[in-house]
Amino acid sequence: MNAVLYASVVLIWGTTWIALKWQLGSVPIALSIAYRFGLAALLLFGWLAWRRQLVRPRGQAAWWVLGQGLCLFCLNFVCFLQASQTLASGLVAVVFSSATLWNALLARLIHGRRLAPQVLAGGALGLAGLVLLFWPEIRHAGAGSLTGLAWALAGTLCFSCGNLLSAALQGQGLKPVQTNAWGMLVGTLVLLGYALLAGLPLSFEPTWRYTGALLYLAIPGSVIGFTAYLTLVGRLGPERAAYSTVLFPVVALNVSAWLEGYQWTAPALAGLVLVMLGNVLVFRPPRRVQPAAAVAVAGSRQ
Repeated sequence: MNAVLYASVVLIWGTTWIALKWQLGSVPIALSIAYRFGLAALLLFGWLAWRRQLVRPRGQAAWWVLGQGLCLFCLNFVCFLQASQTLASGLVAVVFSSATLWNALLARLIHGRRLAPQVLAGGALGLAGLVLLFWPEIRHAGAGSLTGLAWALAGTLCFSCGNLLSAALQGQGLKPVQTNAWGMLVGTLVLLGYALLAGLPLSFEPTWRYTGALLYLAIPGSVIGFTAYLTLVGRLGPERAAYSTVLFPVVALNVSAWLEGYQWTAPALAGLVLVMLGNVLVFRPPRRVQPAAAVAVAGSRQ
């Protein structure tokens, strides 16, 4: 099940980039994101009501769901869109993929979880691989890169905080599909409120391309993708689950090679090898250390 969930996240989020690109046009970006999560929330609420699993978070859980909605379905997207104004997409992908390391560090600081050396090493290898993959874009970063990097880092930290909030909510017995429904509703309302305050026109582009992209982002990209990912956060821990953020840019590049003529180079292939080696390290079972007492007993029997 973990393998199926992990593959689903990588393949779905690795192909949502082209749908995001198809949504760029006459509709303000904030509204496109609100449409996406509003539709996803409606579908999740309908599913939960049909399954009789609709639960309203109460007490501390309600505040955590509010935080998850702001972090995962609102603020992080705003930050990354701001970063994309001055940064190449490749550099944004590299910063976002540092979520593996940020998740591990935040889990250590907040929950006291032990830092797994193989996870840190694998995340570092994955980041190095992505730097090689996107080096042509990184090398030509403009003068506004520092501002863009700050936005991208803020978006990554929001994403990581959302991961930890989801893990805490699952620890209280709430399922990701339940918290996602409420969290997406929060994100939608905040984005719509911003659009109204900013005076953005409430428009929609009734074309097959825009509508198809919206449906893909809402159903596979949000309903399935976020539910699968946050389920992995609960099953594997936020550190290992976040390595999918390193792998889905690789999927995106392969889609680009198919649809847009992207050509693989020797440095890019070397980066791909590093990314895959990092994946092996992250998911390698930790070595079991035999207790000293057991070693002493075994030695006495020889």
